[in-house]
Order: sequence, then C-alpha cells, then structure tokens
Amino acid sequence: MLDLDIWRAWLSSHLFDAQTKRDERGDITQTVIIVALFAAAAIAICTIIITKFTGKASSIPTE
Repeated sequence: MLDLDIWRAWLSSHLFDAQTKRDERGDITQTVIIVALFAAAAIAICTIIITKFTGKASSIPTE
C-alpha cells in the first residue's frame, strides 16, 4: 500500500509539472530586442531635445 501511495504522489507531482510548464523559447530574445528599441528611441529623443535647448540657449543675448 505504501508503494502505491508513493507512486500516486510521484505521478500527481509530474502531472502538475506538465500542466504548469510553458514553452518560453524566444521570449528572452523578443524582450531584449524591444528593450533595445526603447533605449534607442530614448537616446534619439534626448538628443533632439538637447539640440533644441542648446540652439535656443545660444540665441539668447547675454549682454
């Protein structure tokens, strides 16, 4: 009887593992690409803003 209980516990744990596992292949690659695109967009936006502010500051008379 004890062997049957052990077998049942092992089987139920493996069944639970099989039901909860997800196929996550490629998720890391997709996430890295999206983060890289957001970083590139942020750098481009900051560059544009800094260029505009620098141009505006240069046109202000200081005398």
